[in-house]
Amino acid sequence: MTQLALVIDLNVCVGCHACVTNCKQWNTSGAAGALVDCNPYEAEPNGTFFNRVQTFEVGSFPNTETVHFPKSCLHCEDPACVPVCPTGASYKRKEDGIVLVDYDKCIGCKYCSWACPYGVREFDEQRKVMTKCTLCVDRIYDESLPEERRKPSCVLACPPGARLFGDVHDPDSEVSVAIRERGGYQLMPEAGTNPANHYLPRRKTVIPVRAEELYRSDNPHKIDGAPFDKNLPPTTEELN
Repeated sequence: MTQLALVIDLNVCVGCHACVTNCKQWNTSGAAGALVDCNPYEAEPNGTFFNRVQTFEVGSFPNTETVHFPKSCLHCEDPACVPVCPTGASYKRKEDGIVLVDYDKCIGCKYCSWACPYGVREFDEQRKVMTKCTLCVDRIYDESLPEERRKPSCVLACPPGARLFGDVHDPDSEVSVAIRERGGYQLMPEAGTNPANHYLPRRKTVIPVRAEELYRSDNPHKIDGAPFDKNLPPTTEELN
């Protein structure tokens, strides 16, 4: 069985929000319908987004890092949102594993958002329906597009290439190889939903610094052999 999904490299993501804005643009003008914006130019703007990037600091000063964590519907293989839907509006496609919402059946009861352990369901305040990432299902099967462009808009928009797309059940696919070789993991596996989307972990990079590299060996700001700026640190020759 095919299971389409995203694999996101947290070591590459720079938090530029290109995936967020391109997702909003494509889906607003596509099959998903207009995604509402609430108070976009006021103190507390909000609205409907299929993809969001959470940015936070980890570690203790002075050894801190900034982490950018994109999150959208994970298209779980055993989605908690589907069985709780009283109208059958939330469903999982057998042919590709994508979890979708039938807006004609949705009554906006929000049961699916309460059941989802990841908080990725979005309630559209104008249409009064639940919305979510569709993996750009209207784009990935569009035969009018070149094959290399049949990918979710967020994948195509990512400048550093932090997002991969493919079949995680195909052991030879790009996403499966990345998961297998680079330690890809699921978000909150303890929830028991078996998310299809995976994350590639951040890799620690340690750059050793030698004492002789702390100062310039040749200071270009010297005038007549003296430092141009007395506040500049001494060069290696001056220290010796």
